[in-house]
Amino acid sequence: MNEEINLEHVSSNRMIWDKWAEDYVKPGRRAWEDRDPRWGIWGVPESDVGLLRSFTGGDVIELGCGTAYVSSWLADLGGRPIGIDNSSVQLSTARQLQGEMDLKFPLIQCDAEKLPFNNESFDFAISEYGASIWCDPYRWIPEAARILKPGGSLVFLGNSVLLMLCVTDDDETSANSELRRSQFGMHRFEWPGDPGIEFHISHGDRIRLFRECGFEVEDLIEIQPDAELETRYMFVDREWSRKWPAEEAWIVRKK
Repeated sequence: MNEEINLEHVSSNRMIWDKWAEDYVKPGRRAWEDRDPRWGIWGVPESDVGLLRSFTGGDVIELGCGTAYVSSWLADLGGRPIGIDNSSVQLSTARQLQGEMDLKFPLIQCDAEKLPFNNESFDFAISEYGASIWCDPYRWIPEAARILKPGGSLVFLGNSVLLMLCVTDDDETSANSELRRSQFGMHRFEWPGDPGIEFHISHGDRIRLFRECGFEVEDLIEIQPDAELETRYMFVDREWSRKWPAEEAWIVRKK
């Protein structure tokens, strides 16, 4: 398979996120205004998750920043963030929110699978439903390793492996207890009538990839929302997510 065909997901995902960007203006503004980190589709508080417990400031990159609210939280905590995203429209929203909140940091349009930064440029890299699911892990994780300094942390959150085995092809129908697809060989996910291309790999494949890239695993956090939390997404409901993790987050450190 040639490089152009292999990377068509980059342009496809750019187009779909340019189209979807308007739907994320209000949620992005709420997250900027709240200033209290809450994660994932349920908005689980940082105090219940601990994604930033290893964060000590320094040079930060958010991989697939969208409206860049995560970068704004890290700026509040003493970091020097740079947000990168594949979508120019998402970055336009981020710049608008920077102006509204009077908090500026660099925003760059680029692909997390091919970053325009020197080796060992950052102390901390993070992705919440950005590069973590919309980029090929066999390309973006090696890039994250390249740009992180020795001892630097990579933290990312996305859909759990179990959810991806159970989720329906219709994102308006909630997952149930049926296993709908094989775990062996999971990698690239495409959905009927949806031009977006996602990437999800098994825990074993991910751990092997971490080792190849020089990362050591510090934690795998399986996220359970409180009974009072709600989500606007329909592909999974609270009852399912209280029994099984719909989301998971990894904390890894470069040796």
